[in-house]
Amino acid sequence: MGIDLHTHSTASDGTDTPAELVRKAKAAGLSAIALTDHDTDLGLAEAVAAGQDLGLTVIPGVELAASAPPGCGAMHLLGLWLPGEPVHLRRTLDWLGSARQERNREMAQRLADLGTGLTYEEVEAQARGVVGRPHFAQVLLRLRAVTSLEEAFRRYLGRWGKAYVPKAKLTPKKAIQALLADGATPVLAHPCLLGLSVAELEPLARELKSYGLTAMEVYYSEHSPRQMDQYAALCGRLGLLPSGGSDYHGRVKPGISLGRGRGNLHVPESVLDRLREHRVQQGLWV
Repeated sequence: MGIDLHTHSTASDGTDTPAELVRKAKAAGLSAIALTDHDTDLGLAEAVAAGQDLGLTVIPGVELAASAPPGCGAMHLLGLWLPGEPVHLRRTLDWLGSARQERNREMAQRLADLGTGLTYEEVEAQARGVVGRPHFAQVLLRLRAVTSLEEAFRRYLGRWGKAYVPKAKLTPKKAIQALLADGATPVLAHPCLLGLSVAELEPLARELKSYGLTAMEVYYSEHSPRQMDQYAALCGRLGLLPSGGSDYHGRVKPGISLGRGRGNLHVPESVLDRLREHRVQQGLWV
Protein backbone atom coordinates (compact mmCIF):
# COMPACT_ATOMS: atom_id res chain seq x y z
CA MET A 1 0.00 0.00 0.00
CA GLY A 2 1.07 3.58 -0.57
CA ILE A 3 0.47 6.97 1.00
CA ASP A 4 -0.05 10.53 -0.25
CA LEU A 5 1.15 13.39 1.94
CA HIS A 6 0.23 16.30 -0.35
CA THR A 7 -3.43 16.75 -1.40
CA HIS A 8 -5.99 19.52 -1.78
CA SER A 9 -9.75 19.82 -1.31
CA THR A 10 -12.52 22.36 -1.84
CA ALA A 11 -11.33 24.07 1.35
CA SER A 12 -8.77 25.70 -0.96
CA ASP A 13 -8.43 25.04 -4.69
CA GLY A 14 -9.27 21.36 -5.11
CA THR A 15 -12.55 20.03 -6.54
CA ASP A 16 -13.31 17.23 -4.02
CA THR A 17 -14.71 17.98 -0.59
CA PRO A 18 -12.48 16.79 2.25
CA ALA A 19 -14.76 13.78 2.82
CA GLU A 20 -14.85 12.95 -0.90
CA LEU A 21 -11.06 13.15 -1.01
CA VAL A 22 -10.77 10.64 1.85
CA ARG A 23 -13.24 8.27 0.22
CA LYS A 24 -11.30 8.39 -3.04
CA ALA A 25 -8.04 7.74 -1.17
CA LYS A 26 -9.59 4.70 0.49
CA ALA A 27 -10.90 3.43 -2.86
CA ALA A 28 -7.43 3.94 -4.37
CA GLY A 29 -5.97 1.56 -1.79
CA LEU A 30 -3.94 4.14 0.11
CA SER A 31 -3.23 3.61 3.79
CA ALA A 32 -2.74 7.29 4.70
CA ILE A 33 -3.10 10.77 3.27
CA ALA A 34 -2.37 14.31 4.42
CA LEU A 35 -4.77 17.11 3.56
CA THR A 36 -2.62 20.18 2.89
CA ASP A 37 -4.84 22.95 1.59
CA HIS A 38 -3.39 26.38 0.82
CA ASP A 39 -3.32 28.82 3.74
CA THR A 40 -6.26 27.21 5.56
CA ASP A 41 -7.19 24.48 8.01
CA LEU A 42 -10.93 24.70 7.30
CA GLY A 43 -11.24 21.21 5.77
CA LEU A 44 -9.22 19.29 8.33
CA ALA A 45 -11.94 18.36 10.82
CA GLU A 46 -14.13 16.94 8.05
CA ALA A 47 -11.26 14.97 6.54
CA VAL A 48 -10.11 13.53 9.88
CA ALA A 49 -13.68 12.49 10.76
CA ALA A 50 -14.09 10.79 7.38
CA GLY A 51 -10.81 8.98 7.89
CA GLN A 52 -11.94 7.68 11.26
CA ASP A 53 -15.18 6.40 9.73
CA LEU A 54 -13.37 4.63 6.89
CA GLY A 55 -10.33 3.40 8.77
CA LEU A 56 -7.91 5.58 6.79
CA THR A 57 -5.15 7.59 8.46
CA VAL A 58 -5.62 11.30 7.74
CA ILE A 59 -2.82 13.65 8.73
CA PRO A 60 -3.99 17.24 9.14
CA GLY A 61 -1.76 19.69 7.32
CA VAL A 62 -1.44 22.98 5.47
CA GLU A 63 0.56 24.46 2.58
CA LEU A 64 2.17 27.90 2.85
CA ALA A 65 3.83 29.91 0.09
CA ALA A 66 7.19 31.41 0.96
CA SER A 67 9.36 33.96 -0.77
CA ALA A 68 12.10 32.28 -2.78
CA PRO A 69 15.52 33.79 -3.59
CA PRO A 70 15.70 35.89 -6.78
CA GLY A 71 15.74 33.77 -9.91
CA CYS A 72 13.99 30.82 -8.29
CA GLY A 73 10.57 29.43 -8.97
CA ALA A 74 7.83 28.86 -6.40
CA MET A 75 8.72 27.85 -2.84
CA HIS A 76 6.00 26.15 -0.82
CA LEU A 77 6.22 24.62 2.64
CA LEU A 78 3.92 21.95 4.01
CA GLY A 79 3.11 21.61 7.68
CA LEU A 80 2.14 18.06 8.68
CA TRP A 81 0.37 17.12 11.92
CA LEU A 82 -1.30 20.47 12.42
CA PRO A 83 -3.19 20.56 15.75
CA GLY A 84 -6.95 20.96 15.88
CA GLU A 85 -6.57 24.58 16.95
CA PRO A 86 -3.24 25.97 15.71
CA VAL A 87 -3.06 28.91 18.09
CA HIS A 88 0.21 30.37 16.83
CA LEU A 89 -0.38 29.66 13.14
CA ARG A 90 -3.85 31.19 13.32
CA ARG A 91 -2.43 34.73 13.20
CA THR A 92 -0.42 33.81 10.13
CA LEU A 93 -3.41 32.20 8.40
CA ASP A 94 -5.58 35.23 9.17
CA TRP A 95 -2.98 37.57 7.65
CA LEU A 96 -2.62 35.36 4.58
CA GLY A 97 -6.40 35.17 4.23
CA SER A 98 -6.74 38.96 4.22
CA ALA A 99 -3.90 39.34 1.70
CA ARG A 100 -5.40 36.60 -0.49
CA GLN A 101 -8.78 38.36 -0.55
CA GLU A 102 -7.20 41.66 -1.58
CA ARG A 103 -5.27 39.88 -4.33
CA ASN A 104 -8.35 38.03 -5.57
CA ARG A 105 -10.43 41.20 -5.75
CA GLU A 106 -7.70 42.95 -7.72
CA MET A 107 -7.48 40.04 -10.19
CA ALA A 108 -11.27 40.05 -10.54
CA GLN A 109 -11.22 43.77 -11.33
CA ARG A 110 -8.48 43.31 -13.91
CA LEU A 111 -10.41 40.48 -15.56
CA ALA A 112 -13.55 42.60 -15.63
CA ASP A 113 -11.61 45.48 -17.17
CA LEU A 114 -10.37 43.07 -19.85
CA GLY A 115 -13.97 42.40 -20.88
CA THR A 116 -14.26 38.80 -19.71
CA GLY A 117 -17.58 39.40 -17.96
CA LEU A 118 -16.29 37.85 -14.73
CA THR A 119 -17.46 39.06 -11.34
CA TYR A 120 -15.88 38.27 -7.99
CA GLU A 121 -19.23 37.05 -6.68
CA GLU A 122 -19.23 34.31 -9.32
CA VAL A 123 -15.73 33.25 -8.28
CA GLU A 124 -16.73 33.11 -4.61
CA ALA A 125 -19.74 30.95 -5.49
CA GLN A 126 -17.49 28.65 -7.51
CA ALA A 127 -14.99 28.27 -4.68
CA ARG A 128 -17.25 27.31 -1.75
CA GLY A 129 -14.16 27.92 0.41
CA VAL A 130 -10.83 29.70 0.07
CA VAL A 131 -10.75 31.41 -3.35
CA GLY A 132 -7.82 30.52 -5.59
CA ARG A 133 -6.82 30.99 -9.21
CA PRO A 134 -8.33 27.64 -10.31
CA HIS A 135 -11.73 29.03 -9.34
CA PHE A 136 -11.15 32.05 -11.57
CA ALA A 137 -10.16 29.68 -14.37
CA GLN A 138 -13.34 27.63 -13.98
CA VAL A 139 -15.52 30.75 -14.13
CA LEU A 140 -13.66 32.02 -17.20
CA LEU A 141 -14.25 28.67 -18.87
CA ARG A 142 -17.95 28.73 -18.01
CA LEU A 143 -18.21 32.28 -19.41
CA ARG A 144 -16.48 31.08 -22.60
CA ALA A 145 -13.83 33.73 -22.15
CA VAL A 146 -11.35 30.87 -22.66
CA THR A 147 -11.60 27.41 -24.19
CA SER A 148 -9.66 25.53 -21.50
CA LEU A 149 -8.30 25.88 -17.98
CA GLU A 150 -4.82 25.89 -19.45
CA GLU A 151 -5.69 28.88 -21.64
CA ALA A 152 -7.09 30.71 -18.61
CA PHE A 153 -3.73 30.46 -16.87
CA ARG A 154 -1.71 31.18 -19.98
CA ARG A 155 -3.66 34.30 -20.99
CA TYR A 156 -4.81 35.69 -17.68
CA LEU A 157 -3.88 33.98 -14.42
CA GLY A 158 -0.36 32.64 -14.80
CA ARG A 159 2.75 34.55 -13.83
CA TRP A 160 2.87 36.31 -17.20
CA GLY A 161 -0.90 36.58 -17.61
CA LYS A 162 -2.73 39.87 -18.18
CA ALA A 163 -4.60 39.72 -14.84
CA TYR A 164 -1.88 38.20 -12.66
CA VAL A 165 -1.29 39.75 -9.26
CA PRO A 166 1.68 38.54 -7.14
CA LYS A 167 0.77 36.59 -4.03
CA ALA A 168 1.65 37.83 -0.55
CA LYS A 169 4.22 35.45 0.93
CA LEU A 170 5.97 34.78 4.18
CA THR A 171 9.72 34.58 4.41
CA PRO A 172 10.85 30.94 4.60
CA LYS A 173 12.04 31.50 8.17
CA LYS A 174 8.70 32.93 9.30
CA ALA A 175 6.75 30.15 7.56
CA ILE A 176 8.82 27.41 9.19
CA GLN A 177 8.75 29.07 12.59
CA ALA A 178 4.96 29.48 12.38
CA LEU A 179 4.60 25.74 11.71
CA LEU A 180 7.03 24.73 14.43
CA ALA A 181 5.27 26.94 16.99
CA ASP A 182 2.22 24.66 16.78
CA GLY A 183 4.20 21.42 16.65
CA ALA A 184 3.78 20.78 12.92
CA THR A 185 6.50 19.10 10.85
CA PRO A 186 7.81 21.48 8.11
CA VAL A 187 8.39 19.96 4.67
CA LEU A 188 9.82 21.60 1.56
CA ALA A 189 7.26 20.87 -1.15
CA HIS A 190 8.08 20.04 -4.79
CA PRO A 191 11.72 21.23 -4.88
CA CYS A 192 11.72 20.78 -8.65
CA LEU A 193 9.54 23.89 -8.98
CA LEU A 194 12.34 26.03 -7.59
CA GLY A 195 14.11 25.50 -10.90
CA LEU A 196 17.47 24.84 -9.25
CA SER A 197 20.08 22.22 -9.87
CA VAL A 198 20.84 19.97 -6.91
CA ALA A 199 24.11 21.86 -6.40
CA GLU A 200 22.17 25.14 -6.27
CA LEU A 201 19.44 23.67 -4.08
CA GLU A 202 21.81 22.28 -1.45
CA PRO A 203 22.84 25.58 0.23
CA LEU A 204 19.23 26.77 0.20
CA ALA A 205 18.02 23.52 1.77
CA ARG A 206 20.79 23.77 4.33
CA GLU A 207 19.61 27.28 5.22
CA LEU A 208 16.01 26.07 5.53
CA LYS A 209 17.15 23.29 7.82
CA SER A 210 18.81 25.86 10.06
CA TYR A 211 15.34 27.41 10.49
CA GLY A 212 13.86 24.03 11.45
CA LEU A 213 12.99 22.31 8.16
CA THR A 214 12.50 18.60 8.83
CA ALA A 215 11.81 17.00 5.45
CA MET A 216 11.75 17.45 1.69
CA GLU A 217 9.41 16.02 -0.92
CA VAL A 218 11.46 13.40 -2.70
CA TYR A 219 8.46 11.62 -4.21
CA TYR A 220 6.34 13.98 -6.32
CA SER A 221 4.21 13.85 -9.46
CA GLU A 222 6.59 16.02 -11.51
CA HIS A 223 9.85 14.50 -10.27
CA SER A 224 11.69 12.22 -12.67
CA PRO A 225 13.28 9.02 -11.29
CA ARG A 226 16.66 10.75 -11.55
CA GLN A 227 15.43 13.75 -9.59
CA MET A 228 13.97 11.51 -6.89
CA ASP A 229 17.32 9.78 -6.53
CA GLN A 230 19.12 13.14 -6.36
CA TYR A 231 16.71 14.60 -3.79
CA ALA A 232 16.92 11.43 -1.69
CA ALA A 233 20.71 11.69 -1.70
CA LEU A 234 20.49 15.38 -0.75
CA CYS A 235 18.21 14.51 2.17
CA GLY A 236 20.78 11.98 3.28
CA ARG A 237 23.61 14.52 3.15
CA LEU A 238 21.69 17.18 5.07
CA GLY A 239 19.95 14.96 7.60
CA LEU A 240 16.49 15.73 6.22
CA LEU A 241 13.73 13.12 6.02
CA PRO A 242 12.11 12.24 2.68
CA SER A 243 8.43 12.94 2.14
CA GLY A 244 6.16 12.67 -0.84
CA GLY A 245 2.78 13.27 -2.36
CA SER A 246 0.86 13.78 -5.57
CA ASP A 247 -0.31 17.41 -5.14
CA TYR A 248 -3.75 16.14 -6.11
CA HIS A 249 -6.34 18.84 -6.84
CA GLY A 250 -9.05 16.84 -8.60
CA ARG A 251 -10.55 18.06 -11.89
CA VAL A 252 -8.41 21.21 -12.10
CA LYS A 253 -5.35 18.97 -12.46
CA PRO A 254 -6.87 16.08 -14.41
CA GLY A 255 -3.57 14.34 -15.08
CA ILE A 256 -2.77 13.91 -11.37
CA SER A 257 -4.27 10.95 -9.49
CA LEU A 258 -4.32 10.38 -5.75
CA GLY A 259 -1.27 8.41 -4.69
CA ARG A 260 -0.26 7.78 -8.30
CA GLY A 261 0.52 11.24 -9.63
CA ARG A 262 0.83 10.90 -13.38
CA GLY A 263 0.68 7.14 -13.12
CA ASN A 264 4.04 5.99 -11.80
CA LEU A 265 4.24 7.68 -8.40
CA HIS A 266 4.48 5.51 -5.30
CA VAL A 267 5.21 6.92 -1.86
CA PRO A 268 6.08 3.98 0.42
CA GLU A 269 4.64 3.66 3.90
CA SER A 270 8.19 3.69 5.26
CA VAL A 271 8.26 7.45 4.53
CA LEU A 272 5.43 7.96 7.01
CA ASP A 273 7.04 5.58 9.50
CA ARG A 274 10.23 7.65 9.56
CA LEU A 275 8.36 10.93 9.93
CA ARG A 276 6.35 9.49 12.81
CA GLU A 277 9.46 8.12 14.49
CA HIS A 278 11.10 11.54 14.29
CA ARG A 279 8.09 13.19 15.87
CA VAL A 280 7.97 10.62 18.68
CA GLN A 281 11.62 11.34 19.41
CA GLN A 282 10.71 15.03 19.65
CA GLY A 283 7.86 14.27 22.04
CA LEU A 284 5.22 15.31 19.47
CA TRP A 285 1.91 13.59 18.78
CA VAL A 286 1.40 11.31 15.80
